[in-house]
Amino acid sequence: MSEGATTAYAAAGVDIAAGERAVELMKRHVARTHRPEIVSDASGFSGLFRLDVAKYTAPVLATSTDGVGTKVMLAQELDRHDTIGIDLVAMVVDDLVVSGAEPLFLTDYIACGSVVPERIAEIVGGIAEGCHQAGCALIGGETAEHPGAMGPDEYDLAGAGTGVVEADAILGPDRVRAGDVVIAMASSGPHSNGYSLIRRIVADAGLDLRAEVPELGGVLGEVLLTPTRIYAKDCLALVDSVEVHAFAHITGGGLAANLARSLPDTVDAVLDRATWTPDPVFGFLAEHGRVSREDMESTFNMGVGMVAVVAADSAERALAVLAERNVPSWVLGSVVPGSGRATLTGEHP
Repeated sequence: MSEGATTAYAAAGVDIAAGERAVELMKRHVARTHRPEIVSDASGFSGLFRLDVAKYTAPVLATSTDGVGTKVMLAQELDRHDTIGIDLVAMVVDDLVVSGAEPLFLTDYIACGSVVPERIAEIVGGIAEGCHQAGCALIGGETAEHPGAMGPDEYDLAGAGTGVVEADAILGPDRVRAGDVVIAMASSGPHSNGYSLIRRIVADAGLDLRAEVPELGGVLGEVLLTPTRIYAKDCLALVDSVEVHAFAHITGGGLAANLARSLPDTVDAVLDRATWTPDPVFGFLAEHGRVSREDMESTFNMGVGMVAVVAADSAERALAVLAERNVPSWVLGSVVPGSGRATLTGEHP
């Protein structure tokens, strides 16, 4: 490309030099996620991963893709970009592990109005941290500058991940039976779901994202940006230790709707609200937004980020494994004969 063309492109709002600087800054973050299966490709046009098929009898690849939704708008408003990548990884890998798959690698896509190398490096640093927590490699990505389509400080991100599971070890509804026990794993907050409602509540109630909120134990914006808990390694540890029949990643739609996806049409899951107290942030949002319990439960995880359905004689051991891994967990309910529904009963303490 001639110098004149480069200048014209920069005048149109695309800074190639800034993009190259961003790539240099993010390299050290990506290096943290290295796995021995990664194959070097000097061109950088694709990521290569050598699957050791000798480790498996009948390997099945699993794939998932997701984004972070409008939580990125809070990150932009608060100029805090180092954790939003963790949210991205969580949304992808914790979907993968529902089938019992080990997350192997992830690729990311960042679209922005203007490439600010340090900001892009912060975002990728969060993605790398998420991959590190999940045990998967970050093997590729793309940063695209979209001047005119997005403001200079605006960005969005998405990711796609690949995992592997033995064909005879795939988890899901076909394994769930009446008599199974439902184990809850605590969330770290709203995770990355319901932020369109959260932003509306903040705006309509005139809340200050930079204000200290004593009942939440911190600054409102920082509480709302708390990164999503990543459960991938914890779920795999359960699979290795106890008889797990299914998982459910509790995302948009809430606890009951997401758990129902992991049930056959011959059983129901009966869940007891009395077994846990939701994080204070949910009560804060309900109060300031005047949101009904029905709407709260159909929008937010309400303090339960992942659910495991295990054989009855595995429940005690499952709780012990999660406790050893510092994951707050409890018996949430049970599986009974039914028609494939999950229902919430009782009242929170």
